[in-house]
Amino acid sequence: MTHRIVVVSAGLSTPSSTRLLADRSSTAVVDALRDRGEQVEVEHVELREHARDLADHLLTGFPNASLAPVLDSVAGADALIAVTPLFAASYSGLFKTFVDVLDRDALTGTPVLVAATGGTARHSLALEHAMRPLFAYLRAATVPTAVFAAPEDWGATEVGTTLDGRVGRAAGELADAVAARPPATRTDLFADVPDFTSLLKG
Repeated sequence: MTHRIVVVSAGLSTPSSTRLLADRSSTAVVDALRDRGEQVEVEHVELREHARDLADHLLTGFPNASLAPVLDSVAGADALIAVTPLFAASYSGLFKTFVDVLDRDALTGTPVLVAATGGTARHSLALEHAMRPLFAYLRAATVPTAVFAAPEDWGATEVGTTLDGRVGRAAGELADAVAARPPATRTDLFADVPDFTSLLKG
């Protein structure tokens, strides 16, 4: 069976270093899973494209036709890669809004790789004091290595401390977690609901 990885990126600009980190992380995870003999498919979710949808959900309590498939994909994923820019030593408001509209059981037991970008390395601890507790609250299973990328990390070449090294380690941990569990069972909650005409006929 094929494992499904959903990549959620909360970058606010185009191009975005947050999306770049998300792409680099997902590529490393795919490579790591294939090295383990696993089949995998990846779905990317760019939250900036759903900013208004998320605001509508907060106001109405229901996802619209554009957002509902995204929430379903996240809930049915075998693993999640979550990447956000950091502002004032915490995740972005857009990222938190997305988490706020998720079903509270959507990520229970789901392996998650958390990653973030920031303008300075001083933000890096936000992965531990903000991101990791957030996913712990959702009862997700975050991998031990979190990935942070400051501007200077993109060109770093020192052995053992490079961004690619950290991404590779986190990707390996996520691949191990995914390979150790069966692919998620996906069911259509409305598959057995009779159509309106049948209900009228009794």
